[in-house]
Amino acid sequence: MRSPRRRPLLVPVLLCALVVFVSRPSGALDGGDGVTGSGISAEVARLYEDAAVATQQYEAGRREAGAQRERARRLEGLLDGQRRDIAALHEDLGRFARAQYRTGGGLPVEARMLLSDSPEELMRGQHIVRQADLAVRREIDRSRRAEARLAADEARARAEWERLERRNAELAALKNSIQRKLEEARTRLQGQADLSAAAGACRGAVRLDQPETGFTGAWVAPVEAYEMSAGFGSGGARWAHRHTGQDFAVPIGTPVRAVGDGRVVKVACGGAFGMQIVVQHPGGYYTQYAHLASAAVDQGERVRTGQWIGQSGSTGNSTGPHLHFEVRVTPQLGSGVDPVAWLAARGVRL
Repeated sequence: MRSPRRRPLLVPVLLCALVVFVSRPSGALDGGDGVTGSGISAEVARLYEDAAVATQQYEAGRREAGAQRERARRLEGLLDGQRRDIAALHEDLGRFARAQYRTGGGLPVEARMLLSDSPEELMRGQHIVRQADLAVRREIDRSRRAEARLAADEARARAEWERLERRNAELAALKNSIQRKLEEARTRLQGQADLSAAAGACRGAVRLDQPETGFTGAWVAPVEAYEMSAGFGSGGARWAHRHTGQDFAVPIGTPVRAVGDGRVVKVACGGAFGMQIVVQHPGGYYTQYAHLASAAVDQGERVRTGQWIGQSGSTGNSTGPHLHFEVRVTPQLGSGVDPVAWLAARGVRL
């Protein structure tokens, strides 16, 4: 999106035209690539959510594939054990047959009758032989059936694991594609924000589709997923005195939330804080959200807990993408209190 640039003007008419151009809400301007300011912000927000969903699906698929792989391994182990049992039964049957032969089991019935001391002894011996033989054969048949079932289960488990692996490869490709698009959109969004901050003129509010929140508490963290970086009161070459807020390291375009109900008292661009929003809350406290890439609210607007009020960026005096969050007792800089302790006192642990 084209934003105004300060250039040497040759005639007053051009100066007037530039003033009119700057004063127009940038959300109505085209970004030069066919995407309006509001369009690129909405695209980043949509891709941000798409990337989160794709990542969740990919991780769930990986866990599911891992479970199926482990199941296939367990079945393979059971199958190996079943095969060993069958081999042992075959060996037992061989030993039984050899013993039967040595004790006369291989003799014709007539010879056994002649050698037996009594008919009862002959019948008893024959019955024992038959029973033992049937028992061994039944056990072998049972083991073979169990082996067939295990082999079928193993084949199904392996096929399911391979299917999940293919699905996860597709999900990984989709996730990477969304991530590439998101990075490109983030770059365009930050470029537009830099132009607005350099001109000192914010675009109009870029309305974002609000997610279903369902928050049960009155207060929340200003971003959902983050790494905390520079803390309140820390020193460093980047600040004239001490750090006046808490920084949250998040990528460009991350939705920024109002930590509680309140009213927007300031939306501004330019200066050390770049694009920033200040919200007044009941009880006299103010929260500031700085270095943004877009603002989704206008001054004077009322906001609710967890509402997306903007998107993080790296405008102003910033060395990289992050959200600078402050809690103040007045709207002005210099009246800040420790945001971590302030939120903790309201039930929000960072």
